[in-house]
Amino acid sequence: MEQSLSMSLRQKLAMTAQMQQAIRILQLSAQDLQALVETEYLENPALEMEEPAEAPDREAEEGRYSLEEIRELASYLGDEERGPRSAQEAAGRSFEAGSALRPSLEDELREQAAFVFPPGQDRQLAFFLIGSVDDCGYLQCSLADAARELRVEEAAAARVLAVLQGFEPSGVCARSLRECLVIQARQQGIYEGLTAAVLDKHLDQVAQGQWKEIAGAEKCTLAEVQLAVDMIRRLNPKPGASYGAGSPDYILPDAAVRKVNGEYQVFLNDGAMPRLHISSMYKDSRSLEPAAQEYLAQRMNSALWLLKSIEQRRHTLLKVIQEIVRRQTEAIEIGPAGLHPLLMREVAEAVGVHESTVSRAVANKYLETPRGIFALKKFFPAKLAAGQDGEELAAQQVREKMKQLIQGENPRKPLSDQQLTEQLARQGMKLSRRTVMKYREQLGYASSVKRKRY
Repeated sequence: MEQSLSMSLRQKLAMTAQMQQAIRILQLSAQDLQALVETEYLENPALEMEEPAEAPDREAEEGRYSLEEIRELASYLGDEERGPRSAQEAAGRSFEAGSALRPSLEDELREQAAFVFPPGQDRQLAFFLIGSVDDCGYLQCSLADAARELRVEEAAAARVLAVLQGFEPSGVCARSLRECLVIQARQQGIYEGLTAAVLDKHLDQVAQGQWKEIAGAEKCTLAEVQLAVDMIRRLNPKPGASYGAGSPDYILPDAAVRKVNGEYQVFLNDGAMPRLHISSMYKDSRSLEPAAQEYLAQRMNSALWLLKSIEQRRHTLLKVIQEIVRRQTEAIEIGPAGLHPLLMREVAEAVGVHESTVSRAVANKYLETPRGIFALKKFFPAKLAAGQDGEELAAQQVREKMKQLIQGENPRKPLSDQQLTEQLARQGMKLSRRTVMKYREQLGYASSVKRKRY
């Protein structure tokens, strides 16, 4: 075996830690970036944080009255004492939006149980059953298991459950969908006649839209079956779904678009972002020991890269959003119906960055428009078809048109998927019937058979 050494020259892109950090920061939303800034500030002594100054509310300042003005107004109205006292109370009162959390379903049920059941075995049993209720409001344990766990008679557990099923929200603590709907129907006084028969025997057929089978079994008309089903559909199959254990999640838009002097302008939502800068205490470290100097140099270098990455993120995000707004002006003005097909590659070429950079820039980010808040990725609908004039059509445009057609149809003769396909084709939207069916289901509309009214 002969051994030899050889040299070769080739290019290779190595992802440094700084490049990885810049890519990660570009993908962060405004909320995540704020959390990162606060974490880096706590871990890096070379950084100083400057909290953003809150801009004064000009409208509130203009509409605020002094105590003297309130006193004069109260005196004019004939109550000299109420004015100053009310103003002083208001001045010392602080309201914080969203500070109170909505109680969870379990908290709500336990509160009602504590009011109904006195301390003792029944209350203990009630609390055990409540603890076995899932987020949708259904009981997930059997009465036999509950009785065995607490060493009581099963009849006692059944008696307590009957009381729990009368609690709010209506239909809670049911053991099946049918029982949940029956509880609500009884409480609303509609559990009778055909409605009761449908609930007891034909729920599976209701789900499949088999009105004729139900009418034949109950010897009634299709219109009567549909009326009973309409009443059942007003009931809530998930009574506990509206409760939550925590505060709701709010979307913080990363940018906003406003019309200024007839043109749309983009403003990044970084006013509430804490400002970082290099600490003046560590700019001159020559008087420190060599080990301390080396440590501070590393921290200083890390801080500089962080600040550079944040500024690069801001610059890239602003350019990308400006290009999106320029190309999707109609969507900004009228909403999703005005979206046009747009590829990230097109925005990347216009901005002068790689397509992957655009993808990272729009990830997990939202834009506030006059029509509402939308995810930036929503502004990139794929090309679906071409109209008669050659204009490209986006899926959202087709869905909007389908929605209009279905809402305007004759309920006694609803449009089939084939008829929808033909009507869309006459309006320049040539699609396959399979595609039309997929978009109809995405819009939440049933088939023409199930939409038909008798």
